[in-house]
Amino acid sequence: MSAWPRYLYSGLLALLSPLAKKRLEREKLNEFSERQRAGHISPSKKEVIWAHCASVGEVLAAEPLLKQLQDRHPDKQLVVTTMTATGAAQVKQRLSEARHYLLPLDLPWNSDRFIHTLKPRLALIFETEIWPNLIHSCKKMQVPVMIANGRLSEKAFKSYRKIRPLVAAALSEVELIAAKSDADAQRFIQLGFPAERMQVTGSIKYDLQPPEDLQDQADALRNTWGPRPVWIAASTHEGEDGPLLDAHRKLLETWPEALLLLVPRHLQRFDAVAGQIKAEGFSFSRRSLEQPVHRQTQVYLCDTLGEMLLFYATADIAFVAGSLVPIGGHNLLEPAALKTPIITGPHLKNFADIAELLRQAGGLREIQEASELPDQLMQLFENPVQGQQLTQAAFEVVKANRGALAKQLQLAETFLKD
Repeated sequence: MSAWPRYLYSGLLALLSPLAKKRLEREKLNEFSERQRAGHISPSKKEVIWAHCASVGEVLAAEPLLKQLQDRHPDKQLVVTTMTATGAAQVKQRLSEARHYLLPLDLPWNSDRFIHTLKPRLALIFETEIWPNLIHSCKKMQVPVMIANGRLSEKAFKSYRKIRPLVAAALSEVELIAAKSDADAQRFIQLGFPAERMQVTGSIKYDLQPPEDLQDQADALRNTWGPRPVWIAASTHEGEDGPLLDAHRKLLETWPEALLLLVPRHLQRFDAVAGQIKAEGFSFSRRSLEQPVHRQTQVYLCDTLGEMLLFYATADIAFVAGSLVPIGGHNLLEPAALKTPIITGPHLKNFADIAELLRQAGGLREIQEASELPDQLMQLFENPVQGQQLTQAAFEVVKANRGALAKQLQLAETFLKD
């Protein structure tokens, strides 16, 4: 396959690299971040399994698989790369024995330097990340690349199709894709991935394994708040916090003791959201400052990382954000697995297949705009049986689709045999 698309891509990226570096500055972790973006890392004394997870969602999805690989291969070093600082925080918290780096900017010399130093036995790329030079460096150095939990939304497919020669060349150098659905598999194949190397395994997100003591932690936290209705607005993006606060204000007219757990998606927005809550006149506490939730507290700003499952387990109702604005939604399976009733907005492209399964089962409520949310919340607070029906229907979907973890683990193991 012609290398010219990749040469053109590399030249254009080199020209735009000052802008790319400026965009990545907000994801700086420490004084070594810029060197890591250039592919400068420390060699490992052990043989490496390398996994790339773009951000928080991918880290959470990958965690069960990566932990099992660690358990099965204690002689190997797990290295995890992310694109974001929030993803890095999740790696350090959930995969404490793994070594973390920021992914290098996808220029040939950066990628070659990174792979040459790392010398991984296997490269696991989670979900959708297609970096042509990084994949080509793996191919040159005989490192097998497997795309795990392969996901390609209709939106991403349309974008990649515009540069199909470049994407097809990159995909031709991938050894295996474990796709989460037939639709995702077909999109990868239409972009040029060889059909004979495709495996449809389902999504490992259905195999979520909450910590054994999670509910005990949730009950302990909830007991400090007293008996009151609690709902969560999870993973909010810019443009959503205001309408959600308005919805909470309306809810307070009927349920004056209601508590909103507001969880912004990105740590860079924590202070801004705190300022917005204050400007709106709500009584609020910040978890990061260990401020207590009093009886008069109306909003609890959950401005910490790695506690989303705890917050879902603590709430009576979950609104999964990223869905009121055209982000594409966030993981609906976390509240489903924890038996928390789910409400979302209309923008669910990133989780269209999961949303459809939940919709068909009667395990999901959807609104078109935030003004509809207070009525939905009040219905569920006033009729807990409806909430129980929602949660049971959603949980049955989770149970019925488990098993992808074992399949993808088996596929990864084929590349690790001596």
